[in-house]
Amino acid sequence: KIIERKEYCSTVILLTFQTNILTELKNWKLNLVQHHKLQMRQEKEKHDAQVKQLQNEMENLKDLLHTYEISVTRKDEVITNLTQALEKQKERVEVMKMFALWRIQHVKAKQEEYAIRMADKHFQTALMKKVWAAWRSVSEERWKEKVTRACQLRAEDICVQLTNDFEAKIAELTASLEQTKAEVLRLHSERDQYEDTMKKAFMRGVCALNLEAMTMFQTK
Repeated sequence: KIIERKEYCSTVILLTFQTNILTELKNWKLNLVQHHKLQMRQEKEKHDAQVKQLQNEMENLKDLLHTYEISVTRKDEVITNLTQALEKQKERVEVMKMFALWRIQHVKAKQEEYAIRMADKHFQTALMKKVWAAWRSVSEERWKEKVTRACQLRAEDICVQLTNDFEAKIAELTASLEQTKAEVLRLHSERDQYEDTMKKAFMRGVCALNLEAMTMFQTK
């Protein structure tokens, strides 16, 4: 009887211990499920916040991209206008060069015509006064040389003055042309810098989005 009573007590204790263990496992399971649900809810809230933040960043990047597109379009218009102005300036320089050459040729033609007219006039005067001017032939030859030399010097002075004026004008137009070219090059450089900045900003946004996506998948 004592042995049976001991066995009965052991059985009761074992059953009680098993019941307590099962109860503890059940409670632990419920706590684990609740903790897991809480973690899932927190991760979902964190994921929703990250998605919202990424959407805001994408909207900001879209606005920035639109701003850069407008800026690049305006830069292109400015470059086009400057290029057209440069072409017009080049055409004006060519016209000025042609006008300068024509003016020089015109002056030379007038000089030759004046010299021929003076020579004819002097020749006719010499023929009419040949007998009277025989004794002054030496003086007349000297006078002719003086007149011719004076006319030639005057014509040369006029040519030099006109040449200097047109060369100064051409130099001024050339300097303006070089300045305009430098401005066009600067605008091209600024446009390239804006494009590089836009590309880098876009790539940074894309890289950040990819890293966030990888982090999310690794966490899951």
